[in-house]
Amino acid sequence: MRRIAITATVAIIVTGLMIVAMLRADEFTEKDQQRWQQEYMSVVAEGRELWVSPDLGTNGVACAQCHPNAANTHPETYPKFQQQLGRVVALRDMINWCLMNPLEGAPLDLDSREMVAIEAYVTYERRGVALAPGKH
Repeated sequence: MRRIAITATVAIIVTGLMIVAMLRADEFTEKDQQRWQQEYMSVVAEGRELWVSPDLGTNGVACAQCHPNAANTHPETYPKFQQQLGRVVALRDMINWCLMNPLEGAPLDLDSREMVAIEAYVTYERRGVALAPGKH
């Protein structure tokens, strides 16, 4: 009987330690968070470089000429119905529409580093604005 009680106690302690270890495995250190923020900001900076560059199109126009500092892009309202495309779209779809039409360039692959960078820049410029998907 005593042996069973000791085995059960040990099992409970080991299980408790495993649960604590699993919970701590999800905690992020300050160093992790700083590194991730630096990575994010480097992608935002890359997106800004693309935003102001006339190289995304063929006619010398840059996104920033119509949308300085990503003004009037309202990423917080996507997905939404977009009149130019005639359907509900994500922000990246509208970015590609602008690249193909006003800039007369080629669309970016939706999962490309460039598209992610542009989306990161646009949403960074609107940080703090409440989400409002579907808003026109």
